[in-house]
This record gives sequence, structure tokens and C-alpha cells, in this order.
Amino acid sequence: MPNTLFDALFAPHHQSQTTFLILKDGREVSHADFLATAARFAHALRDNGVGVGDRVALQAKKSAEALAIYAACVASGAVFLPLNTAYTPAEIAYFVKDSGAALLICDGASAGALQPVANEAGARLLTLDADGSGTFADAARGRPETFTPASRGPADLAALLYTSGTTGRSKGAMLSHENLRSNAQALAHVWRFTADDVLLHALPIFHTHGLFVATNVMLLAGGAMIFLPGLDVDDLVANMPRATTMMGVPTFYTRLLADPRLDRALVEHMRLFVSGSAPLLAETHRAFEARTGKRVLERYGMTETNMNTSNPYEGERRAGTVGFPLPGVSLRLADPETGRSVGRGEIGVIEVKGPNVFSGYWNLPEKTKEEFRADGFFITGDLGTIDADGYVTIVGRAKDLIISGGYNIYPKEVELLLDGLPGVEESAVIGVPHPDLGEGVVGVVTPKKGATLEAESLLAAISDQLARFKQPRKLFVVDELPRNTMGKVQKNLLRERYGKVFEG
Repeated sequence: MPNTLFDALFAPHHQSQTTFLILKDGREVSHADFLATAARFAHALRDNGVGVGDRVALQAKKSAEALAIYAACVASGAVFLPLNTAYTPAEIAYFVKDSGAALLICDGASAGALQPVANEAGARLLTLDADGSGTFADAARGRPETFTPASRGPADLAALLYTSGTTGRSKGAMLSHENLRSNAQALAHVWRFTADDVLLHALPIFHTHGLFVATNVMLLAGGAMIFLPGLDVDDLVANMPRATTMMGVPTFYTRLLADPRLDRALVEHMRLFVSGSAPLLAETHRAFEARTGKRVLERYGMTETNMNTSNPYEGERRAGTVGFPLPGVSLRLADPETGRSVGRGEIGVIEVKGPNVFSGYWNLPEKTKEEFRADGFFITGDLGTIDADGYVTIVGRAKDLIISGGYNIYPKEVELLLDGLPGVEESAVIGVPHPDLGEGVVGVVTPKKGATLEAESLLAAISDQLARFKQPRKLFVVDELPRNTMGKVQKNLLRERYGKVFEG
């Protein structure tokens, strides 16, 4: 029976003894062994009442076995719901109940706190620890190492990923077999992945980047992954000589740059460094090239669409931009209010259309309808520009737009000036309630190591470079900016923290 995603990613490796995973302790897992584990897991899912189309929620530490649950869900026709390992039981309760998950698999240490959550939602609870043990592994022990995949077509759901929920409750993005298959195929093609590649994988697997970009691409290409538990610079440096490629978030690159072991010799054999999930500062891009001779390739995507654009593999990887639309993806910029197209160089909301774009939000048909234009383009909520050469640049989120005294202010413009000041490591600019202007501009900056910053001096330094209405009315110096697990600055938390600075 056809199964769109299984047939593309997993079936070609049946009985293949080539290496798929290289674990931190040096153990290697072949494609065949991985698929045997996935087959046993698929039987365990069925044995525990998981049917075709049922949701399976997983909150567990990164491991080969955790990844095999994803493969088992694809094979069995279940819908995979990966959950951030940092989520609290209260957050998990919302996801399990909202998704109607039939099964929740968690780390054994969390079972006590999550059993009531599962009971309340009517879900079964099983465990899986980082060493591969647990009640789910017990249920799979002795089951057959082959499994006949369920029939699943291109439009059938493969995964349900909840958005980060920076405004209101998180929404479940429904991703189909074809959404994931087509995007992996496009990325493997434009980034030139082959079976000879070894990917340095230190990303989490509960997120699009580590799961669907990194893993799906490597499965499609037939290469291997050095599968590390998380970001540890010592691990990256130790394993880089065995790798050919690395995918990371900007933090990977700033941490590497802070380590004197990063030099041209260490990365000489590496053919590709990819960055995503959060903006890579142009300064970081240039510093990495100066140190290593390698230009990081930055791309742009989101939970609802997988990847949309990429800087070119061959050609100029332009710092500060996210390149061009991927094959099969249409991208345009529109006025956020009217929906009319904007010209080259003008700021507009990014809208995309293609086989990568999700089918909608789980149980939210009206919200889904609001987020799509009549001609099928998805309104991303990201603001961007397209330059004369066709490179796309992200300038912020539409929800981050500041309207002060009737004037539109794009935080990115202010942030770029602040970031360029001596001693400034990074900045974030937000709008908070102002009794006279509606919103007042607030800047938050972090210092470079060893630097001392004074707010008044920084404001004076940009006073003649920005119109007065764009300049921060208050500026705060902090040790670090709040970030989510993928490195994105959480401006919603900054708005909460500084929301009352103009009161009184």
C-alpha cells in the first residue's frame, strides 16, 4: 500500500547496512537497525490502541529511539505530535487535550506529573528514557522487525506541530505527508545533499529544524547524522572532523566564534554550514567567514510552511538576507492592511504558496480561513523586503510593528543601528503602551564581553541617524535577552517586563 512519506524517506533503506546515526558514545545505528526499531515501535503503537489518524504526543529526551517513534508514526499512519522538553505539565495538558492525543509518551521521570494529564485527556501514558528504556520500549520488545505501512496519501496528516504561542494560545499546524516530502526533496536538491554527507546534528527533534529539515533531508539523501544530545561546543569541535555539514541556530555560530579552537583547519573539509530558526546577525555571518573562510547559508521557514527560502548554494550568500524562494514555492509581499502587492524595496507582509504550506490549524477552520488569501497564499505575518537582485530580507513580525503617534516604526531598522554601536552585542526594540502616543519605543541591549554600556550615550549616538519618532524613548541595558529553545528573542516577554515604563 502506498504511504507517501514512508515510501520517500524510509522504504529505500530497507535492509541497508549503511550508517544512519552516530551517537555521542560512539555507537553507530545502521539504517536497517533503525527501521527494525521503528517497525517494533509501530506494532507497539497498534497494540496500545493507536489507529490510523490518531495523534501520538511525545515529550522525551533526544535519542535514536525517540526519533524512531517519528518513523513508527509515519509507518502506522498515526499523526506525530512532538513536544518541547521544556514544557510544563500544565502546557502539556493543553496540547494533549486540544489534539485529542490517543497516546502520550514521556520521560520516565515525568510520568508521575503527567499521568493525571493523560487521565484527564483520556490518553494512554507510556514512557521512554534517553537510554531507550521505558514502558513503551517494553511494549515493543519481541514484536516483529517488519511492519506493513498503512496506506497514506499526499494530503493525509503526518504531523501536528503547535506554534510557539507568543500571542494567545498555541495553534496546531497540520502538516501533510506531501508538505514534508516535497520540502525535504527541495532542500536536498538545492543544498546538494548526497549519501556521502555526514550531518552534525545537535538540534532538538521536537522542532521543524531538527526534525523535518535535518532528519528528513538526511533520510532522503541516504547520508548519516552525528546525533548529539544538544548544543555543546566541545562536542561540536570533537565531532566536526567526521562531518561534512552542520545545521544550527545562530547560537551555534556565536558559541563557536567564542572558542579559539574554531579555525580554518577545523572546518576545512566542511562543505556547508546552515543557519535558521532565528535571524543570524550580519556581523556573526561576517565574523564566521573571516575566521573560517566559510560563508554560512541562511534560510527562512516557519512551523506552518517548513522552509520557504534559502540563500544559494552556489552564488552569493548575502549576509542579513534569507535568499530566494525554494523550487515550487511562490513568494510575494503585500500591504498588511489592504493585501495589495508592494514594490521592490518596500516593506510588506510575506505571503507564500506551494506544496510546503500546511493545510490549516487543528480544529480552527475560521482562523485558518483568516490566514489564507482567496488565491491560496498563506499570510505568514513576517514582514520583509525584496531587493533589486531578488534577495528576501526579514525585517520583523507584523505583530512587532510599532505605531507611535500615528507613525509606523519597524523595530529592525532601530535594532540595526543599535547593534552597530561599539560595545553592543545585540538589541531588541519593542513598542509598549504610551499615554500620549499610543505606543512608545523601548530598546533593550546587551553588552559585549567586557564592555560597559550607558543608555544615555547609546541614545545620543543614534540621535542624528533616526527620525525622532523612531528613537527609543527609554533604553535598558541587560545581561541577556530572553529566548526560546530555538534561539528566537521572545519579545512578548520583553513587552510584559517593560509594559508599564511610561505609566505615571
